Amino acid sequence: MKESFVFTLSEYDSFQVDGSRKVNINDPEAFQYTFWNPKTGYGKKHMYVTPQRFTDEAMDLFYISLMVFCVDRSVSRKKQEDAWTRDLELYIPVKVYEKWECCKPILINALNFLTGDHWTIHFRQRVTLTEDEDKYRKGWWRFRRSVRRIDADVFCMLSGGLDSFIGAINLLKDGKKPIFVSHYGGGKGVKIYQDRVVDLLNTKYTVELNRFFRFYAASQNGVEDTTRSRSFMFFAHAIAIASGIGHHVDLYVPENGVISLNIPLSIMRLGSLSTRTTHPYFMGMLQNLLSKLDIDISLVNPFQMQTKGEMMRTCKDLDFLNAHYQDTLSCSHPDQGRWTGDTVGHCGECLPCTIRKAAIKAAGLDDATVYRHHYETEIGIESLQSYKLGLATPKDSYAAIQMSGPITDHINDYVSLYERGIKELENLINSI
Repeated sequence: MKESFVFTLSEYDSFQVDGSRKVNINDPEAFQYTFWNPKTGYGKKHMYVTPQRFTDEAMDLFYISLMVFCVDRSVSRKKQEDAWTRDLELYIPVKVYEKWECCKPILINALNFLTGDHWTIHFRQRVTLTEDEDKYRKGWWRFRRSVRRIDADVFCMLSGGLDSFIGAINLLKDGKKPIFVSHYGGGKGVKIYQDRVVDLLNTKYTVELNRFFRFYAASQNGVEDTTRSRSFMFFAHAIAIASGIGHHVDLYVPENGVISLNIPLSIMRLGSLSTRTTHPYFMGMLQNLLSKLDIDISLVNPFQMQTKGEMMRTCKDLDFLNAHYQDTLSCSHPDQGRWTGDTVGHCGECLPCTIRKAAIKAAGLDDATVYRHHYETEIGIESLQSYKLGLATPKDSYAAIQMSGPITDHINDYVSLYERGIKELENLINSI
């Protein structure tokens, strides 16, 4: 059954469609986000540091990402005929209507791939500013002299994870002055590790705090936990900020190439919670969308052809990394420990935790990460058996790399990457 949503940005938008749920994305009872009031730097004034105002195209993309994420959280997969694929219809107001009409097929194909659903999108012209947008425009002009503008040709996503930590280190060691963008939602686990990473980078490399943008966004009526669109929303925050720089920007999305391929290791990973946001196919579609919208940003994954272990071994500040990799977070559900009175952190049994362990072992380090479990729980025993079965099952590497999405370029390189990643995992699993 098709689930239909009419989105607005204001309570004064009277547009409606019979049979559709109406959602004001700026109603805090429906959705909460801190884009206009970040919790770092200058607070509200932090949004005035870019040399130019954010573009309409980038702000449209930002609002679209919030609305997509809201729907992603609001419609249960379990209630669908195949317990997964949803039929989702959205009515969305945009500022640059004609461009979005032209780009609609690109956006829909990207969302279909990203979430595994069927998306239908109807755009309509938006002519008025929201209250926050109006305050932003006035404040950007009012504080043009009292708030120091910052410039950058590189932005970097900073999740609090090991991959983005290495990406940040490498950029800073290369003498770059990136602007870092972080996002969190839901539990406190991710934010705790993001705080640690920001403090470490600030202390070690004297990165000014106004170069860190950190945002919160969460649906208030979430019933679905897979949230495959969450990272797309994460990207859209960075794209919006970068659009205010006024010239070309490289947006770094540091993630090891094995994870980006999103290849199911076992039956437990089929139809999994994992995201496809950094898969080369999705990155290509998003890049095409940005180009068609005249948003002058290039998406870069500097680790597309590296395993996590290779990333650790080739980090440009090994001493710093080796002293602090345990201050990063890789776990897919870090907050679950709070249910049993444990601190937030690594469960030690999910696939991201397992890949982390394999990478640290491949880097020749004694793992200083604190894990709650070591495959002794019921879920852990089942997971370990599943990993072993997945590794023991023969696979055609050329077919494997196509499992989550089409790979058309550099096929031999991706095959080699996949095989090296599997070898890292085997070396860990065989030692347990």
